[in-house]
Amino acid sequence: MAKLFAPHKILVTAGPTREMLDPVRFLSNLSTGEMGYAVAREARRRGRKVTLISGPTALKKPAGVRWVGITSARELERACRRQFAQNDILIMTAAVCDFTAAKPSKQKISRTKTHSLHLMQTPDIVGGLGRRKRNRLVIGFCLETRDWLRRAREKIARKHLDGIVANYYSPAHNPFGKRRINTAFLDAFGNARILKKQSKTQVARKLLDWADSLALGFRKKI
Repeated sequence: MAKLFAPHKILVTAGPTREMLDPVRFLSNLSTGEMGYAVAREARRRGRKVTLISGPTALKKPAGVRWVGITSARELERACRRQFAQNDILIMTAAVCDFTAAKPSKQKISRTKTHSLHLMQTPDIVGGLGRRKRNRLVIGFCLETRDWLRRAREKIARKHLDGIVANYYSPAHNPFGKRRINTAFLDAFGNARILKKQSKTQVARKLLDWADSLALGFRKKI
């Protein structure tokens, strides 16, 4: 693989977002940030210049990496927009909470027998960046509970991605944390590669090799 074409400046997002319902409660998900932090560490080990935008996690900041902390999807969107133009590639491992409170309470919501919440969608961050990527690479991540490969393929086109890493959840396969996972790399040309029982570090290494090959193929066309 020609080093000339390897993306040198890499923007990685990791971890969950939190969408506040009131000052002490929030909507979120089970992401631990392990995947994104593994990608950031491996990219730095390869001599790349790495910016890591991270939601709330219990993980140690990787050495030699520029770290930007965020909490909500809106904060993640603003941080990505500020950093995107300065990088060659975005690897979007962050698990963005898809919904947020339309009007978060300024005070703690009191316990009642029932309480209705009005939710609205959070921004499609990777889709927005994909539409204006120009000569940058954008690799997304997705997690599905059914039809995981079909849904991943649909997202590549809809979000203007160069590739996507597809994951799935089932009672027998929990991809969160340090567990070994089954995952798939799918590109915009219809190619797919399924990896089985891989650690997050192994996935990170293969992901960066894949990103380099996508960059080489992409740059040959422009």
